[in-house]
Amino acid sequence: MGTFDLYRKSTIGMCLTETFDEMISSSTLSPELAIHVLVQFDKSMTEALESQVKSKVSIKGHLHTSRFCDNVWTFILQDALFKNKDSQENVGRVKIVACDSKLLSQ
Repeated sequence: MGTFDLYRKSTIGMCLTETFDEMISSSTLSPELAIHVLVQFDKSMTEALESQVKSKVSIKGHLHTSRFCDNVWTFILQDALFKNKDSQENVGRVKIVACDSKLLSQ
């Protein structure tokens, strides 16, 4: 599993994939070029996530569900409170997927 597997399931990742699918269907972009662009985007996204994200956030909430499967933790929180040094945000329901970053490079 690569880091891109995690962000590709996010809203931005799904929109990116959908856009490329539409461009391939309309012959605006060849499948080969789309794959090349996605690989480069994956590398850029991985580098950005590893080097530029410096924020720390604390999360509190009611744990609804937790699962551990194939070295991946999944938590579903209800009434979660996200706090950083500048602000806080309440979220009714949130799903957190976490894995060991050492496993991503294998």
